[in-house]
Amino acid sequence: MAEKVKSATRPGPKDKSIVTAYVAVDGTLAGTIVMADPVRKDAALVIADLRRLGVKRLSLATGDRSEVAGAVGLALRLDQISAQLTPARKVETVAAERAYGRVMMIGDGVNDAPALAAADVGVAVGRRNLAAAAEAADVLLVRDDLGQIGTLLQIARRSRAIALQSVGCGIGLSVIAMVCAGLGYLTPVQGALLQEVIDVAVIGNALRAL
Repeated sequence: MAEKVKSATRPGPKDKSIVTAYVAVDGTLAGTIVMADPVRKDAALVIADLRRLGVKRLSLATGDRSEVAGAVGLALRLDQISAQLTPARKVETVAAERAYGRVMMIGDGVNDAPALAAADVGVAVGRRNLAAAAEAADVLLVRDDLGQIGTLLQIARRSRAIALQSVGCGIGLSVIAMVCAGLGYLTPVQGALLQEVIDVAVIGNALRAL
């Protein structure tokens, strides 16, 4: 079987995402095992979506070898690449990224759990190895589909805008009603009823987030 592996694949010298392991039997080379770590097909799409949505800095924090991380970062045109990181070093990387603004960490495994918890927003993606990551993350995407990240960001921004709009309108209308009541244009009963109308209107506006 070792001979079949050896004859089946010959890694390219320039492909840093390929790792070759040599197998020896009694000190004699019996074959090679070639392991590839290709970039996910949906990774480039989600990177493009995030750039389009205004995310200015995208970093990679991984426990993989520097060669593999460098090849992935180059293919995806990332701004920062940190490789061979332990879970603790990933937390340090998240802390360092705060110098550029709020941090959203996306991970899919146990080693990502501390960094997910340390980020401003932690997003756990996928179905496998999610026990610890799901506990630490703020958002859980059960489908192993990175394409949902852009949609997630759009939903979050829209929901936040609607919430701020509802709060602003509610407070503004309430202040106007209180001024009118203070000037004697509204009776206490009318003021109470108007406040209920304002509350219902604000709640109805907030429901648009659904």
